[in-house]
Amino acid sequence: MHGFLPHVWFEGKCQPFAEAKLSIATHALHYGTAAFGGLRAIPDPRNGSQMLFFRLDRHARRLIQSAGFLNASLSREEIMTGIHAVIKANKPQVPIYLRPLVYTSDLGIAPRLHNIETDFLIYGLEMGDYLSPDGVSCRFSSWIRQEDCSLPLRGKISGAYITSSLAKTEAVQSGFDEAILMNSQGKVCEASGMNIFIVRDGTLHTPAVNQDILEGITRASVITMARSMGYGVVERAVDKTELLLADEVFLTGTAARITPVRSIETTELTTEGPITELLRQRLQAITEGRDEEFQDWVSVVPTE
Repeated sequence: MHGFLPHVWFEGKCQPFAEAKLSIATHALHYGTAAFGGLRAIPDPRNGSQMLFFRLDRHARRLIQSAGFLNASLSREEIMTGIHAVIKANKPQVPIYLRPLVYTSDLGIAPRLHNIETDFLIYGLEMGDYLSPDGVSCRFSSWIRQEDCSLPLRGKISGAYITSSLAKTEAVQSGFDEAILMNSQGKVCEASGMNIFIVRDGTLHTPAVNQDILEGITRASVITMARSMGYGVVERAVDKTELLLADEVFLTGTAARITPVRSIETTELTTEGPITELLRQRLQAITEGRDEEFQDWVSVVPTE
């Protein structure tokens, strides 16, 4: 079943994946009126009866904020209850990815966010590398990232991901692994589901939060990590040609973690990425609970 965990959190309780069903008239299905999160967890290398979650508090906070954009109420307690229940029910022994979703569960055809029922679910799947750790090829998408004045881009709103889906398929069907989207001002924005960094002369540069990006949690973590390691980080508008001249380019995200970009369109980038590799190693150490400086980024959830 594509590596899905056998038990999910649905309608306030744990139940088998195969039994969690939605009506074909569900509002969120028709209008994208939902918000989601994505969390990675790994078995604790030192204690097999617990899972280590990366930045669980930040993910919960963003999901609550995203729900608020949809006029939906979701508490940290609800999120944590669901996560703990799913982990105990499934007792995973491999790295996993959890997908919490708050959605309009009402049945109806009027596009609205008032006087409507909402619900919350969590399912999961086994996940190793989402993108190749050896690097990916990218193209500039013909699709433009939406503007924050058109919908709340600081939330992970399901309906917004139609642009990401179009860009990803366009890239793959034209022979590339990933897409790079520009914003409406012609500046570099992000990939289909990842933020983007470039390295020039030992300094990291990444599109600022006013460039219509998703305020990624892994992005913020990389910025903090890099500065703690002595690297400068500049958040600003980034031009297209800067990517082609960069010493290193990499993508960040919960699923992608830190993934190097090896080519953009017809431009081959250097295969030497020392700063990218150091950041990847540091992030791995943090997620495995081996880094004392950032040990508060890791939350323990028991499987028993």
